Amino acid sequence: MTDRAPASRLDGVFDRALANLRSAWREIAGSARGVLSGAPRPDLPDDDAGRLREQMLSCLDGRGGEVTARARAADLGRTYLALNAAGRQRFLRLLAEEFDVDQREIERRCSAVLDAADGAERAAAEQALRAALRPPRVTLLRQFNALPEGVKFLVDRRAELMDMDADAATPAMRGLEQDLKALLADWFDIGFLELRRIGWDAPAALLEKLMAYEAVHEIRGWTDMKNRLAADRRCFAFFHPRMPDEPLIFVEVALLSGMAGRIDELLDESAPMGDAATADTAIFYSISNCQHGLAGISFGDFLIKRVVDALAAELPRLKAFATLSPVPGFRAWIGRELHRSDLLLPTEARALEGLGDVEALLQRPDWYRDPQIAGALREPLLRLCARYLLHERARSGRALDPVAHFHLSNGARVERLNWLADVSEKGLQQSAGIMVNYRYRLDDIESNHEAYRGSGQVAAASAVRSVARAA
Repeated sequence: MTDRAPASRLDGVFDRALANLRSAWREIAGSARGVLSGAPRPDLPDDDAGRLREQMLSCLDGRGGEVTARARAADLGRTYLALNAAGRQRFLRLLAEEFDVDQREIERRCSAVLDAADGAERAAAEQALRAALRPPRVTLLRQFNALPEGVKFLVDRRAELMDMDADAATPAMRGLEQDLKALLADWFDIGFLELRRIGWDAPAALLEKLMAYEAVHEIRGWTDMKNRLAADRRCFAFFHPRMPDEPLIFVEVALLSGMAGRIDELLDESAPMGDAATADTAIFYSISNCQHGLAGISFGDFLIKRVVDALAAELPRLKAFATLSPVPGFRAWIGRELHRSDLLLPTEARALEGLGDVEALLQRPDWYRDPQIAGALREPLLRLCARYLLHERARSGRALDPVAHFHLSNGARVERLNWLADVSEKGLQQSAGIMVNYRYRLDDIESNHEAYRGSGQVAAASAVRSVARAA
């Protein structure tokens, strides 16, 4: 699973979305007399910032009906969209710093709770304290929920705050980002999400977004896209009712006979089409998060389980559900560990004599084409990959590899390592060409999940454990 697609592939999609947003919000802002404020200068100098402050206060004063409140929110959003990068940062800083909680009011309300004479007075004081702890900026943010694409606007603003450089990420700005995360976590509860199968007959705009958001194996064009939506394939995505045209996360599935071990075979556009009705294995070969602003709000695990249920109901012959996944942190881990004298076994070191050290060999872009080099590297790299997946831990105690953590926490087990399964430039750079099958055994998902979450125990096939114990 990979979180983000390259920004260059998303630019065209975003530009069209912003143009539509500006048009829609201009019409809404113009629906209430006296609301339109006029565009600020792009970098939001001090005098324009003063007018922006008044604009935000007018959104909070509550005067007028729902139409006026919606128009004010649309006008505020239009103000933001008219700014350049520096102006947008000033906009967010003003919102974060000047519409934060009142610390003195919180202290006063805390004292009132402590000094309450009876239960009724304490309950009233606690209610007042809760109100004081709610920043005014949250009220402003909530107003965007009523606008078309308003939720998507807030998702993108959180992404912007998350990507802010260290100098700009003040405590107030981090607080604003956390306020947005809390709002979005409530709005994107799994109960609100719709699982939808996407086929070749889906709107072209949606298919274009899948092409842009694909972050694991790039979709190379419309022919490739059609191949991934063929009769022996499935694509499922989660959608939110406030973002009906924006996939949140999607998974691509190949329906096969037997376990897949090479990604190029799955992506081969010239390969004959299989028969989904006779397939016994569903291979999840790409899972992509589409909305960076929803990072940390987990629904990927629900996607896997819901898709397994949907496939099992549609195709009762399916007996195995597994992934063909990259190991994106493995190559970097090898580079960090090469200084260790015990990294290679004596037999592995002897096999590499005269060829060069591991790092130098892996730096060669065509090393996998040389039978002697590939043969000498196969045993140590597979052994180290098994050790990396089963035993290496981040400081938090989770599996060091992010894709491994995702699938292990969802209840999968490490089923098989596949040598030279992805020899693309990306596959060699991230995973030294190795890919993993994580298998979802329906009867074991819950116990595997509990064992991993509770004690960090990694479920793995005996063959993988044997490779990891080779030392």
